[in-house]
Amino acid sequence: MTHIAPLAGAAFAALALTTAANAQQDFYKDRQITMIVASGVGGGYDVYARALGRHMPRHIPGAPVFVARNMPTAGGLAAANTLFNTAERDGATIAALTNGVPMDPLFGVKEAKFDARQMSWIGSMGKLQNVCATWHESPIKTVADARAREVVVGASGPTSNSSIMPRIANEVLGTNFRVITGYDPSSGLNKALESREVEGICGLGWSTLTASRPDWVRDNKLNVLVQFGFDKLADLPNVPSALDLVQDPQKRSVLELILIRQETGRPIVGPPEVPSDRLAILRKAFDATMTDPMFLAEAKKLQLDIDPLDAAAVEKLLATAYSAPKPIVDAAARLVTAPAK
Repeated sequence: MTHIAPLAGAAFAALALTTAANAQQDFYKDRQITMIVASGVGGGYDVYARALGRHMPRHIPGAPVFVARNMPTAGGLAAANTLFNTAERDGATIAALTNGVPMDPLFGVKEAKFDARQMSWIGSMGKLQNVCATWHESPIKTVADARAREVVVGASGPTSNSSIMPRIANEVLGTNFRVITGYDPSSGLNKALESREVEGICGLGWSTLTASRPDWVRDNKLNVLVQFGFDKLADLPNVPSALDLVQDPQKRSVLELILIRQETGRPIVGPPEVPSDRLAILRKAFDATMTDPMFLAEAKKLQLDIDPLDAAAVEKLLATAYSAPKPIVDAAARLVTAPAK
């Protein structure tokens, strides 16, 4: 009897663990997972998110169905605020956020009613490296050309990448971009460039561009002046990196902080306090999807650039950003949040 009691206790504990694990897996059985998409239908973020939604369920026990809910208002802030403040925290709601949103609270954006460090990070599908480019008929073909005279570039809202990146380029590279805002972020900007209403766009996400306008890349419709990223894009080996062109150490630190926003370019995240076992299921499923041959085949067909980060890598980047010295944060915030001039 003295041996039976410990054995019975161990068996009971094992049964309890198995039952708990099955209960968590059963949570997703035939369930609908809402995926808030912080962009409009058909945009780059939406294409990536829906591709993920078609394949990630296969890696979640119970085969749930992903249902996209587009929430493009306020540059993605509405989606982040909704996820953080009103979404259920049970693991049945996640979001595909825009790249800059997680750092908006750091930069003092008053409309950001969330703490990115408290969110349940799942991973990122790829980096979002921006380029500044002019239409192929423009005589502005280099950064030196963009320093020599004013270049009119189109943008959507004053805090969009297409507004932010020209301000950054003017500050750290000495370019002379003049930003015209108010264009629809999907088709409006493209039409403005094709019709020569503007001479260029500074703040084009390269992966978005290759997915949404592959003909521009294939047919060399753009003069790509400079690229913004920690690493140069394989597609653009001869286009200079902004980091290589910045001479001032202070400006370089500011640029490096801003570029963290791009490293987490396609973030997938849950609200705070998702149960740890369910979050582990979502993270494992996301990581498995990023190497899934069927997913990668569709990504290739859609011309999606998949360069994933796992949850730990995203959290590390955000920790680095939120620990930056205040003068660097303040200088970066002035560029990221200031209204276009």
